[in-house]
Amino acid sequence: MVANDRVLMSHGSGGTMMRRIIDEVFLKAFGDCPEARGDDAAICEIAAPSGNSSARIALSTDTFVVTPRFFPGGDIGHLAVCGTVNDVATSGAQVRFLSCGFVLEEGLPISDLERICASMAEAAREAGVSIVTGDTKVVDQGSCDGLFINTTGVGIVPEGIELSGASCKPGDKILISGTIGDHGIAIMSTREGLSFSTTIESDAAPLNHLIANVLEAAPGVRCFRDPTRGGLASTLNELASQSGVSMVVHESAVPVSSQVRGCCEMLGYDIYQVANEGKMVCIVAPEDAQAALEAMRASKYGENAAIIGEVVETSDNGHPLVYVSTDFGSRRIMDMLVGEQLPRIC
Repeated sequence: MVANDRVLMSHGSGGTMMRRIIDEVFLKAFGDCPEARGDDAAICEIAAPSGNSSARIALSTDTFVVTPRFFPGGDIGHLAVCGTVNDVATSGAQVRFLSCGFVLEEGLPISDLERICASMAEAAREAGVSIVTGDTKVVDQGSCDGLFINTTGVGIVPEGIELSGASCKPGDKILISGTIGDHGIAIMSTREGLSFSTTIESDAAPLNHLIANVLEAAPGVRCFRDPTRGGLASTLNELASQSGVSMVVHESAVPVSSQVRGCCEMLGYDIYQVANEGKMVCIVAPEDAQAALEAMRASKYGENAAIIGEVVETSDNGHPLVYVSTDFGSRRIMDMLVGEQLPRIC
């Protein structure tokens, strides 16, 4: 049963509690269709009325409740566009259209709303997508902490592209497009009023062009996944579970900025569980790993990309696990987040 028979903040963490509410409530009710594969975007085949042709579309939706709504490197609107564009793009789709739904709290300054909408428009232009429809609701003061935003994205999946978290194979390489933990620490430091020698900024960015470049350079890509809530740990555990494999991450290969690492050490956070909003995990066949890495590094948001590990066979008990290999020659398990590390992160 879902813990305590009540919704808790940890059910939105991206970790094990969120996995439980998805499995035990949402998939129980809605999961009886083949499109519900557990990836960031659903792939739906749409047939023409004549029946002579069809197209595959990628569809993803997300709701953003981050607090504060303005933070170093972005705001809730910029985050909403980038997050949904990235979810659709993980399928290999050419992202085309977005919808946006606003829940506004009575008393929200119109100037804040205008600033957020301008930020959304700018992010959409950079991604090359159009915001084509939406909805607005207003609730009583004190009901939603200013505003919440829902965005839904639609893209076209080119012929021959078949990506899924269930496609990882032993021997495949694990890539990350840049430093991890930036978004989570930027939100936390702003919310808690922490100061550092330089400002830590959110990494929120649209990564659809980076993904397209990697796909062009490396046909052996198995899947992409953006490590948002629950961070790299939750993402790799999800992929391992989908594919029935284990994974090994080399601690020294994972890019982390010195300030983010220092903040995590000071606060006792596991850097692998901290949220990201502008990074992409890629699992690729070993023969294409170097080409994928070079394509990432040549892209606007991939200069710090790295190969950080590999996919391996599961242990004798057949249970998929993710391991961290340390510089001292030891291994430890990279666990998914349990509970709530930092609520209202996206």
